[in-house]
Amino acid sequence: MPCDVRSDDSGGCLDGMEQSLSLITLGVADLTVTHSFYVDGLGWTPTLVVPDDVIFIQIGHGVLLSLWNSEAMIAEAGPIVDARGGDGAPPITLGHLTADEKGVDDVLDLAAKAGSPRVIPGERRPWGGYSGYFSDPDGYRWEIAHNPGFVVDESGRVRIG
Repeated sequence: MPCDVRSDDSGGCLDGMEQSLSLITLGVADLTVTHSFYVDGLGWTPTLVVPDDVIFIQIGHGVLLSLWNSEAMIAEAGPIVDARGGDGAPPITLGHLTADEKGVDDVLDLAAKAGSPRVIPGERRPWGGYSGYFSDPDGYRWEIAHNPGFVVDESGRVRIG
């Protein structure tokens, strides 16, 4: 019988919350601008759009990106830090891996064409890969990276090194 919490490699149950992430929610100021950037500009396909409320986009197996009206987010979840209007950005980056360095540059070019307010060009990094950044209209930073040491096997398990 399955346990209500995660299992160890031997099939036994462990205490605690299952180690997984199903939904990433970003509070956004203007859903029309956000839709224009992610759907029209980056070419992503929404799973569900609720006008003036939320856009859901499937970004992986069982994983959704939720772009939620920040006023609705505040009403439900409480106050949020708003970095707009300053030189800073929200204290988070989202990552997207590409197969090679050209893929990094191609995505950064696409983000610039989509209207990204800030693009940091790709460059070789001390950790052995190549990456650059872009920001979405609300200032959320996306790291676009090629990391030759990041390998996903057939089961979906990630090896880094």
